[in-house]
Amino acid sequence: MKSSSTQENSSHNATHQHLLETGVSVMAQFGFSGVGLSAILKQAGVPKGSFYHYFASKEQFGQAVLDHYFACYIADVNRLLTDKAVSPIVRVHNYFSRWQAQYCSLDPVQTCLVVKLSAEVADLSEPMRLALRDGTDQLIGRLADTLAQARDVFDDKTALTTATTLYQLWLGASLLTKLHRNDSHLAQAMTITEEKLGLID
Repeated sequence: MKSSSTQENSSHNATHQHLLETGVSVMAQFGFSGVGLSAILKQAGVPKGSFYHYFASKEQFGQAVLDHYFACYIADVNRLLTDKAVSPIVRVHNYFSRWQAQYCSLDPVQTCLVVKLSAEVADLSEPMRLALRDGTDQLIGRLADTLAQARDVFDDKTALTTATTLYQLWLGASLLTKLHRNDSHLAQAMTITEEKLGLID
């Protein structure tokens, strides 16, 4: 049998995880400032008084949500970027193809916290800004590492430059898609991506 302390730890960890997952969902829809703790806790089914057993403040919660989001997202991206069935360049192309497919739904509720929160929290919370910066840097690094495996096309420097340029391109295209509610900017981003990857002339 599990001891009472083990059961308590398991319950604590499960609630902590549930709060983080709820935070990702709510912030993707409403942003950070646009929703209060009460609404988040109501959706999570966690009493407000219990929240402070897990997080010291809403800001700390926001940082933890971002750390959790990037840990899950990059683990998922790693599976895509280590697919040995296709070349490194095609793996990177597949990453952006998936990005395009997700945003072409033109659903106003998106799941990318980078697109949703970057402009909002950059001047609002230094810990959250750093979480976003470090997470995106890690993602760009993974894309660069994958491109660098195509040694006949990229060296380490050009791989990093290309990965950074492409991420900037897609982040901007995603913001413009939210403004214009059409997929033209993403289509243009894909054309430029395929050119930079050497997939089209």
